[in-house]
Amino acid sequence: MIDQYFAHTLPGKPPADWQPLEQHLKNVAELASAFASVFNSSVWAGAAGILHDLGKAHPDFQTYLHSVSGLNASEFDDQSTGTHPNHSGAGAILACEKWNNIIGKTIAYLITGHHAGLPDWFGGKDSLPYRLENEQIVADTVHDYAESFVASLPAKLQIPAFAMQCRNHDAIAYHLWVRMIHSCLVDADFLDTEAFMDADKHAQRPSFPTLIEMKSRFDCKMQKMMMDAPDTPVNRIRADILARCRAAAMQAPGLYSLTVPTGGGKTLSGTAFALDHATYPKHNKSRIIYVIPYTSIIEQTADELRKYFGPENVIEHHSNIALEREKEIPQHTLAAENWDAPIIVTTSVQFFESLYAAKPGRCRKLHNIVNSVVILDEAQLLPPELLYPCVEALNRLITDYRVTIVLSTATQPALPNLCQAPLEIIPDTASLYDQLNRTNIVFPNDMNQPRDWPSLAAELTQHEQVLCIVNTRPDCYALWKAMSEGTIHLSALMCGEHRSQIIADIKKRLPQGKTLRVISTQLVEAGVDMDFPVVYRALAGLDSINQAAGRCNREGTRAELGQVKVFIAPKPAPPGLLRKGEDTTRELIAIPGFLPDTPDAFHRYSEHYYASINDNGENWWRERLIKNVNPDGNVQFRTAGKEFQLIKDQAVPIIVRFGDNTTLINKLRFAGPSREVMRALQRYTVNIKPDVASRLLFQNRVEEIHDGIFVQADTNLYNTQIGLDIYSDAYNPEDLCI
Repeated sequence: MIDQYFAHTLPGKPPADWQPLEQHLKNVAELASAFASVFNSSVWAGAAGILHDLGKAHPDFQTYLHSVSGLNASEFDDQSTGTHPNHSGAGAILACEKWNNIIGKTIAYLITGHHAGLPDWFGGKDSLPYRLENEQIVADTVHDYAESFVASLPAKLQIPAFAMQCRNHDAIAYHLWVRMIHSCLVDADFLDTEAFMDADKHAQRPSFPTLIEMKSRFDCKMQKMMMDAPDTPVNRIRADILARCRAAAMQAPGLYSLTVPTGGGKTLSGTAFALDHATYPKHNKSRIIYVIPYTSIIEQTADELRKYFGPENVIEHHSNIALEREKEIPQHTLAAENWDAPIIVTTSVQFFESLYAAKPGRCRKLHNIVNSVVILDEAQLLPPELLYPCVEALNRLITDYRVTIVLSTATQPALPNLCQAPLEIIPDTASLYDQLNRTNIVFPNDMNQPRDWPSLAAELTQHEQVLCIVNTRPDCYALWKAMSEGTIHLSALMCGEHRSQIIADIKKRLPQGKTLRVISTQLVEAGVDMDFPVVYRALAGLDSINQAAGRCNREGTRAELGQVKVFIAPKPAPPGLLRKGEDTTRELIAIPGFLPDTPDAFHRYSEHYYASINDNGENWWRERLIKNVNPDGNVQFRTAGKEFQLIKDQAVPIIVRFGDNTTLINKLRFAGPSREVMRALQRYTVNIKPDVASRLLFQNRVEEIHDGIFVQADTNLYNTQIGLDIYSDAYNPEDLCI
């Protein structure tokens, strides 16, 4: 009998300083159990923790630990096969032996998935049955060592009632419950391993102030801001919105809507509601999570919050975090791994894809969503093709995990299949919209008569300051080409760093009254605080038109209403969601007396729009995650995790040359990709269609410097006017002249 089995080693240290396997199992079980206690599943997480690494007692694994440390492992010679076994299958097999049917299977999902990710039930080598069958010999080998651990676990386990909720006999809540426990196990395993193997890193994990402490700071800053604000009609309305948000915060947790016109101070008022609601003694919420649709605007929100909470207390988690910011506060990187912080700002992609993920890194944070306040900004932008699973995820968070959800937008949609009707924080929204009405939206008399770009350009040139928003990049380029010199082009053909600079320049020039004409795609419609006297908008969905109107007379300081003029582009949007939005707007505008800029209009629009969607993701959700759960617990976790993508359009990221990023590109070229360099270069990427990328590669205007990593090669390909110039010829004819 071996005296000691180990879980982890330390470089250069003798076995006496290594972590005993028994200690690791108990540590992980205790920590995972504590995490899961907030949703009444501590016994399940504890059992998974005790069993998760039992395969490490196999002689092959112990031999491996000794050999990588340069030590002799002769005590294992009789049993060792000289291989490095997969250690996560043994505990899963032992769980299935102890508990039959769905009980043992649930624990097996968790254990086999704690490194490789939650497996499918049906399938090949990635399936749970394959793993159980092919790792039986490992379980048999460690059976004697594992016996006391297995015996210490309850003879019976019962799945909590909420996790087996059924709709038409389908268990709709099981798959997320398994992910939640998986999150507890993975985070506990990461943290205990880190504490032993990298004590310095573990010591850097930050300790944040409580939400109560942060509320005190926020309230002081808000009071000063309101005292310093000019006494204008708009600011008085903003103060009233803030007061109503604070008053609503004492109501019960659940589903809320915050419907405030653009420019009404929605971000700060929503924050006040979240803080007051979270810190109300009866609620006692753990954290506030902001979910924002676009990475292009997330940093603006985070920067606004930092003014009130301090830069050290706001954690961003998205792909565009600047390298400088990570270096400034390295603890933020650690807190972003598992969302162990009071204020999180993230993207819709990160939030919803994590709720359907199978990979440990993505799932790790889930248990920290429990008992939080989630502000879903621009709720109308949930992807229609995945609307059903997104809404179902919100339902489960509300009913099963004590999460308060706030649907925050100026154009509140009528989301279908919600578990409860949202409680509106500002009940008399119609009156509020009347008070904050700063624009007049004018539709063309003939909704089917398109404009040509030259005539539209001539009309736009009559205005000294004007913003024109179109639906596609090609439209943006075509109209910009027809405009007079000095017109600004703004689209996602510009990298994030470039767009930020252009937007900052626009916001600086607007109040100066200088001539300023901007042609843009929809990227300015959410979270970009511009204030033009006139805005033109190509026909689109009614929500987009009203979001565009939010860039017009935003502060209400002009003597007359701002003018928002809708026009018909030369070509309709391509078939798909944009076209459906156009058609739905046409349908509603044709109704006599229909008013396009009221809360009721947005509600009616979204009902018609969602009804036109052929596939809202319900069939996918049912097929992958629901139909085989009751009573057998068969779920396609891994397949669902791979398939659930909010952004489905294939795109190729091109790293462009802009500003002073040459050093970063050279580091990438010669040292290879690293997390640090790739994160820093996110601000310098432009996503294009695969066929365009292939053309640029063929023309040698882009090069593939590493597998799947593309960098601008032609110095003329990116310019300060339009960004990545995918429309021009490969060579400028003037460059060929002698």
